[in-house]
Parts: sequence; C-alpha cells; structure tokens
Amino acid sequence: MTMLEGRTGKWEVVIGLEVHAQVISNAKLFSGASTEFGAAPNSQVSFVDSAMPGMLPVLNERCVAQAVRTGLALGAAINLHSVFARKNYFYPDLPQGYQISQYEEPIIGEGEILIDLADGETKPVGIERLHMEQDAGKSLHDQSPNQSFIDLNRSGVALMEIVSKPDMRSADEASAYVTKLRSILRYIGACDGNMQEGSLRCDANVSVRKPGGELGTRCEIKNVNSLRFLRQAIEYEAMRQIEIIEDGGKIDQETRLFDAGKGETRSMRSKEEAHDYRYFPDPDLLPLELTPDFVEAQRATLPELPDEKKARFMADYGLSPYDAGVLVAERETADFFEAVAKGRDAKLAANWVISELFGRLNKAGRDVTDSPVSAESLGGLVDLIADRTISGSIAKKVFDEMFESGREAADIVEEQGLKQVTDTGAIEGIIDQVLADNADKVAEYRGGKDKLFGFFVGQVMRASQGKANPQLVNELLRRKLDG
Repeated sequence: MTMLEGRTGKWEVVIGLEVHAQVISNAKLFSGASTEFGAAPNSQVSFVDSAMPGMLPVLNERCVAQAVRTGLALGAAINLHSVFARKNYFYPDLPQGYQISQYEEPIIGEGEILIDLADGETKPVGIERLHMEQDAGKSLHDQSPNQSFIDLNRSGVALMEIVSKPDMRSADEASAYVTKLRSILRYIGACDGNMQEGSLRCDANVSVRKPGGELGTRCEIKNVNSLRFLRQAIEYEAMRQIEIIEDGGKIDQETRLFDAGKGETRSMRSKEEAHDYRYFPDPDLLPLELTPDFVEAQRATLPELPDEKKARFMADYGLSPYDAGVLVAERETADFFEAVAKGRDAKLAANWVISELFGRLNKAGRDVTDSPVSAESLGGLVDLIADRTISGSIAKKVFDEMFESGREAADIVEEQGLKQVTDTGAIEGIIDQVLADNADKVAEYRGGKDKLFGFFVGQVMRASQGKANPQLVNELLRRKLDG
C-alpha cells in the first residue's frame, strides 16, 4: 500500500473520484439541439436550453440507452425506476436557475472496475452510482477586459456523473482508474473521453489519515482536465493536508481548484458557503421506468470489453499481462494487432506493434488509426521475418522505409536486394575471410577468451551487410572456431 511520509511518520491518502462524461449523442438530453463540438457560440441552443417560458423538456432515449450500456459495462446495478430532480443554484451560464439531474434515485447503482497498476497487478475500485444530468453553459472571461460572455452551446448536453467509492490510495491509482474508465467508455462508444475538449472532467475528493485510522476530512478538487494534472493535484493536496495536521491545525471541508501553472490547489469555497441545492423531483418529467427487455437490448449492443479482451489475448495468443494490457487499452489498437497476428506468430506480431510501430507513431504524434503502415502491410513484414527471408535487423530498416513511404515490405526487400543469405557455402566463405583477417583474435579466443565470439559474429554480419542468417552464422562460427 502506498504511504506518504510526514514529520510524524506514515500517512495514508484516501481518494474518491467523480467523473463527468459527456454522452455521445447527436442531440442534447432534453432538446433536439445539436451537440457537435466547435460550433460558433450560441448557434446550437434550443428554446428549452435557453429556458424560454413554457418550454418543456423531452427526454432523449439515446442518452438513457448510453447510461444503461455504461452501467452494464461497469458491472453495476441497473435501476429500472429512477427520478430526475431539480438541483437549484444560480449562475449566469445556467438559464433555468436549476440543473436537471438525478439525486436520491439514480439510473445506475453500485458496480466495480479493475484498475491496472504499474507492477502488473490489478485492484478493484467500487462504483457508488452513475446519474444523468444536463451540462451548464460556459462563461468566457477572456473576451473583454470588463465583461463576461455566455455561450450556451453546451447547455443541456447530456452528462453521466460516475461516482467512485473512496477506494484509491495514491495519485497513480487515481490516474489508473480514470484511464480504465475512459477506455471502457470509448470501447462502448458512450463518451469520446477527450479531456482537452472537456468531454471527460474529473473532481477528486482527497483526505489523509494515519494507517488504519478514521477517515479524515476531505477536500474536493474541481474540474481537473488531464491525468498529469490529476496526479499533481492529489499529491499536492495530500501533502498540504498532512502538513496542516502535523502543525496542529485541522482540515476545513472545502472545494478547491488546481492551479496548473503553480502546481498547487487553492480554496474556492468553504463548507459554510456551500450551496443548499434544495433538490426536488422535476414536475415536468415523469419518473423514468425501464423494462428488463430494454436493458437486455442494450446489453446485446456491448462489444468485448477491455478486461475480457485482455484475458483472451493472454489465453489465445500467449501474451504477457503487460503486452496484452497495452494492446487492449484502445479498441482500435486491439483490432489492429489482431489483424497483424491472424495466422502468424502472435508474440512476434505483438513485439512489432508495441515496440516498433507504437514507437514510430508516438514520435510522429500520430495514433494507430492514422498509421502509414496498415495492419496488412505490417503482417507482410512479419511474414518475411518468420520465413527467414530477412533478418530482424534488416526488418527494422525495411520498416523505416515502409513508415516513410507507405510501400509494401516485399517490394522494398526485392528492390534493395535485402534477402537474407542462407547459402551455407557463401556464409562459410565470409567466415573464412574474417578469421583469416583476425588471426590474432582467433588465437586469443582459442586461448580461452570466449567473449570474443560476439566480435566474430559482428564482423561476419558487417561483411555480409547484415544479410547473413544469424543462426547459421552462429552455428558455422562455433564449428570453425571450436573445431
């Protein structure tokens, strides 16, 4: 278990997360207005979104289906009866003066996900609930020196608020939780997970305690929009609380913001100033009653999920937990790998996808959906390695050319004369020449300097321009040197 060290000994950090995920749907939660990102300000606002008098909300069935699918993917209880409530507060970008949300009776109850930790272990983290709500608009404070502007395009967009249990004990675990949750949401197409565009936002509840002690007073850090900032915010906040307690102070329950520029959290509002939202059931919306058939219809739309896929990759392809985890993190990556591995050596395919392709894509700032080397082309390169047409070192040169030009491996090998030399006689001739040119080192080797064997291999490979079959080189060299 991860502990932080203070002046008075070890401290345990307790973390719970509230993740706001924007639902993938063409229309908003209670209106037909578009949800497309990047439109001109206030160009996607219906009369319902702008709270015109007499306008009534109409629930979007697609958003309900997405929430149910998410609940099923999280292994959570689906509540056939749920209620929309009004959460009352007043802010310029909230035209109604209330947000339609869910409170005492959410659509999704308790569930659990497994997070993947750096040491290859997994850990269960409980889900407390998932409820649906509409997003507020956006206040823009940087358009004018003395005025704020309001953009209501986001007003009414459907959100799922996914609340975890306080089961995480480090910033790394919190990051792993958001990573896994994002992966699941993207697999099922419920949220695009784009933190930069704000379609996945995170509030972190952080407290500290002595190991095994009572839960401490928590502080909530609002609207963290990257994994790096989430880790920084949690680590800073935990140490801040430890220092206050060790100095004899007490923690005030409050809402805080993370200042990314300074790498610190700062107070936003105290508990005394916190809103009393005066929730009550929305009189314009009937309770939401789902049928078991509706739930089962949503279950039938779910793809193979990351954990299931990881287990299958390990069982069917013999991959390590780490390699399987890397490959299933994104659905597109897993599909790409399976296309490369089909009918081939899966471990060789995994190595080329993870080490070579991912390395080049990362350097180029691209992802697998934008790869200049297709799965079929990479499979063709793996075939040439497997049937010993080319060696591993030559294959890397061929791959570089494929990445730059988009050409096929076989064409590059043919054009550049890169086929591996497997003719025993030709390789023996090269070996004889190398041994003749290095008679002094041959004598040293036979005198007990075994480490020189690698020198001879290197010389032979260099003389053959890397084309000699390495296994044959090793066999023939041993025979000639030890014979």
